Amino acid sequence: MIFSLNELVHWLGLTIFEIWINLISLTIFTVLLALKLDNNYFLDSTGWWIVFSPLFVADALNTYFCAIIFIRMRMEGMIRDATLRVLWSLISLLLIFVFKYLLCKKLSGQSPLEYSEVLSPIFILLQLIAFRACQIH
Repeated sequence: MIFSLNELVHWLGLTIFEIWINLISLTIFTVLLALKLDNNYFLDSTGWWIVFSPLFVADALNTYFCAIIFIRMRMEGMIRDATLRVLWSLISLLLIFVFKYLLCKKLSGQSPLEYSEVLSPIFILLQLIAFRACQIH
């Protein structure tokens, strides 16, 4: 079953622009990951932080975009909708950022955490998305 774009926008709480930013950063991340795993000379000595940098940049851009949308919605008088949207966006962005940060620390050997502990923000986010999907329908 393939979801439509409108369903993804409603369930994830993201705009099409935010989805586009995430897809572009994921593409760049995939290329850097392939070069890192292929033992490329440039990426072999730099570590995992350079490989994950497009994902962190995408998080920063999405946070900036959410702040702009919040300010514009508040100026238009949609205070309740703006507050709910910024809370959902910031919680989801924070959980995704924490997951990427913990995974990068785990892969570089700087953290003694188990992978189940690293994946815990994703589990929480999936529960929130399921709750949101039930609220919408």
